[in-house]
Amino acid sequence: MLPKVNGMLYYQIASSDEAEAAQEYRSRIADEDESGLLIEYPLNEKSGRLKRLFLGDEMSVYFLSPEGVKHFFDSHVIGFKEDGSVRLVKILRPDPDKMTKVQRRSFLRVPAELELAVKVGSHERFLCRTDDVGGGGISFVCDGKRGLQSENVLECWLLVPYKNGTIEHVSFTAEVIRVNVLESGRKQVMIKYLSISDSERQKIIRFCFEKQLEYRNR
Repeated sequence: MLPKVNGMLYYQIASSDEAEAAQEYRSRIADEDESGLLIEYPLNEKSGRLKRLFLGDEMSVYFLSPEGVKHFFDSHVIGFKEDGSVRLVKILRPDPDKMTKVQRRSFLRVPAELELAVKVGSHERFLCRTDDVGGGGISFVCDGKRGLQSENVLECWLLVPYKNGTIEHVSFTAEVIRVNVLESGRKQVMIKYLSISDSERQKIIRFCFEKQLEYRNR
């Protein structure tokens, strides 16, 4: 089941401000095309204020079926459209295979080359660079001779720099989800966190929001 034109969407918008991230908004679907849904600007029902959105803003969305069941999906802003005197926001159309009846907050992911130290088992250690980073997992590129494969468990230490010049060290345990061999012969490895403290995860999320703001202001 997919949301329909004139139906209502309800969502929370990703923010580094916890109070803002907890706010719920709603808006009507005004139109649609192959790639996205065109929605009116979100309204905060409690405050009565409209929410300004920016390209790339991420959101956790749900809509109600006629039976009152909530269907959740993750989306983000992919553009804007002028419809007479009304400006509409275009968000990515949901993938039916990824929709769920259980709410889950996804984590923002941004492209970034950060230094990562990896330990595999009790003997193999190496340094590499990430190619994207997020609150739910990361991917990195390493030498093709590394014998990494799905379900390997890694101990990792990530260097996370902030705009103010400070650098944090983030440690976590992760599982390899997928390994791609690149044309260069190097390997791209996608991992998800198995064990990471909330405080360590927040360090990564803070970095992601700083990078998102940097991209938005370019």
